[in-house]
Amino acid sequence: CFTNTPSNTAFRGFGGPQGMLLTEMVLERVAAEVGRSCEEVRAVNMYKDALEEETHYGQKLENCAVERCYNEVMSNAEYDKRRAAVVEFNKNNRYRKRGLAITPTKFGISFTAKFMNQAGALVHIYTDGTVLVTHGGVEMGQGLHTKMAQVAATALGVGISQVYIAETNTDKVPNASPTAASASSDMYGAAVLNACEQINERLKPIKAKLGADASFKDIANAAYFDRVDLSAHGWYITPDLFFDFAVGKGRPFNYLCYGAACAEVEVDTLTGDFQLLRADLIMDVGTSLNPAIDVGQVEGAFVQGMGWVAIEELVWGDKEHKWVKPGSLFTRGPGTYKIPSANDIPVDFRVSLLKNNPNPRAVYSSKAVGEPPFHLAACVFFALKDAAKNARTDAGHTGFFQFDSPATPERIRMACTDSFTAPFADPNLRPKQSA
Repeated sequence: CFTNTPSNTAFRGFGGPQGMLLTEMVLERVAAEVGRSCEEVRAVNMYKDALEEETHYGQKLENCAVERCYNEVMSNAEYDKRRAAVVEFNKNNRYRKRGLAITPTKFGISFTAKFMNQAGALVHIYTDGTVLVTHGGVEMGQGLHTKMAQVAATALGVGISQVYIAETNTDKVPNASPTAASASSDMYGAAVLNACEQINERLKPIKAKLGADASFKDIANAAYFDRVDLSAHGWYITPDLFFDFAVGKGRPFNYLCYGAACAEVEVDTLTGDFQLLRADLIMDVGTSLNPAIDVGQVEGAFVQGMGWVAIEELVWGDKEHKWVKPGSLFTRGPGTYKIPSANDIPVDFRVSLLKNNPNPRAVYSSKAVGEPPFHLAACVFFALKDAAKNARTDAGHTGFFQFDSPATPERIRMACTDSFTAPFADPNLRPKQSA
C-alpha cells in the first residue's frame, strides 16, 4: 500500500511447470544429439502403465495413466498424418512455417508441507429437507462450491436444488489451509462427505421406520421430533504422506495426475507472429465430479499456460537497455504485459477427459484439475520451436539451437534467421532472459 512495487505470489503450479518445461528441453536436446525424434526418445523413457514403477524420490505410481494419455493423444490428433502434412506445407512455403509437437505431463497432488493437508466442513439439515454446507475452501470461480454441493447431494440422496453453500468464513470452519495445491476438492469434498456420513448414520433408524418412500423432508422432520442431531462437523486429513528430506525419499503426494497434449502452430517468420491452429488435449481427472467444470479448467489452464510459454514476458531495465530505468519493471500493465486474448485460443480446440480410470484415493474416485493441465501448454512452445527450426533449415542453419521461453514474437522472429536478420544478429543470438 505504501510503494509502487507490484505484489508477487506463486503462479499456477508453484514451480512445477518450470521444472517440467526444463526437463522437456533436456529431452529435446538428447533427441537432437542422438539423431532421433523427440517422440521416439519419450516413448523409450516414459513410465509404463502396466509396470509398478516409482519416481526418483521413491513414490510408487499407482494407476499410472501417462502412457495411455500420450498414446490416445497421438491417435486422436492423427499425429503421424499431420506431421507429414506439416513437412509438405513447409516445403512449399518459405516465410510461413508450421510446427507440431506433443508433450505429456505428470503432477503430484498434496501440499508438500504435511500439516496443511487437513480440511473441515460443517453440514446442517433443516426440517424442510434443505441442506446448508460450509467448508474451508475459497470459491474463486473454479467451481469448488458447485462440487461441494454435488458431494453433499449425492451423499444425502437429495437433489442439488436442496443444497445451499454458505460463503467461506472462519467463524464456521476455522484454521483452514490455503485454497491451493489443487487439493481443495479432494480435501473439502472428503470433509463434506464425512459430515454427511455421520448424519446418515443417525438417520438410519428414522429411514427404517418411515420406509423407502419417505421424502428427505419427512425424514428430516421426523428426526427433529425424535431429537436427532441434524448437524455434523466433517474432518479429513490426507493419509500416508511422508518424506525424508535427508535422503530425498518418501511419499509426498496422495496421488498423481496425468495428461498429454498436441499443438499445431503456423508462424509468420517475417514478423514472429503465430496462430495456434489446433490443440488436442486429454487429461486424467479420475471419475470427474463435474465434467463441464473440469473441461473448463483444462481449457483455461492450457490457454493460461500458452500465455506463460509464448506471450507473457517480464522486461526489466539494465545498463544495456537505457530506454528503461535500470532495475525498473517495464511491463507493469496491460499496455506492455500481454496476456492471451480470444484470438490466441486454438482455432480447433479439442479437449477430452480420460475414461475408465477411477482414483480410489479421493472423493468419489475423482482427481484434482486445477494445476495439472497447465503444463500441457508446453507443446505450444515446442511446436513454435519446430516451426522456427524449419525456417532456419531453409536459411542453411541446421542442428540444435537454443530457444528460451517465453517464445514471444520477437524471439520467434530472431530464431527464424534469414537474409534480413543476418546483417544485424548472429544466427545463434540468445535474447536477454526474462527475470
